[in-house]
Order: sequence, then structure tokens, then C-alpha cells
Amino acid sequence: MTDLTSLKYTAEHEWIALDGDIATVGITDFAADKLGDVVFVDLPPVGSPVLAGEVCGEIESTKSVGELYAPLTGEVVAVNEAVVDDPSLVNSSPFDDGWLLKIRVDAPASADLLDRQAYLGLTGAAR
Repeated sequence: MTDLTSLKYTAEHEWIALDGDIATVGITDFAADKLGDVVFVDLPPVGSPVLAGEVCGEIESTKSVGELYAPLTGEVVAVNEAVVDDPSLVNSSPFDDGWLLKIRVDAPASADLLDRQAYLGLTGAAR
């Protein structure tokens, strides 16, 4: 089980696990719950560049279609093929098996990323 306090978050409901210059990215349990049952995930190909704050993928659920925003600038070095094959992993294991992509970041993590407490405050979960 991932230590959720060790992750960074965005206001667009992505989580980021930094390991050196590699950022693993997924969507939070809050976002997965709001989307409902995820039925399709479209991720950028390995080797493609992504820019922080720009759309880099799509997550389709039975309720709606959501856009995936790149939380950091860099190059996609891996995508989670298990999620492409079984999008329900986003719902069942958003912080572990449901990760979406890995980015080799160009620069240190942005100060705009949130810690767990700030993210919970954003979603109204912190009391």
C-alpha cells in the first residue's frame, strides 16, 4: 500500500510519486470515485513529450470523459499497459495497480504541487 502522505498532488486530481527524475502519475481515489466506473484509458505513447498543465490523455467512464493533465514537463518513459487492458484498475487500485504513466521530468518538481493535507483540503475531505 502506497504511503499517500509521500505523494504530491495536483488540483486536477492527479497524484505524483517522485523517484529521482522519474514521476509515476495516476488519478486519485477522489477522482476515480467521481468518474464512476472507468471503461477506457487513452495514454500518450512512450517517448512522447508532455508539458505540465497540458492534456496528455483521456479517461472515459460510464458517467463522463475526463482529461488527464501532465503534472510535470518531461518525456513519457512508461505507460501502464495493465490499465489500458483493464481500465477498472483505476477504480479498484488508484494508488497502486492503477498508475497511468511514468515521466522522466525535465526540471525539479513544481512548487505548485500539493501535499496530501492541502489536497484533502481542496477536495473537502480534510476536517
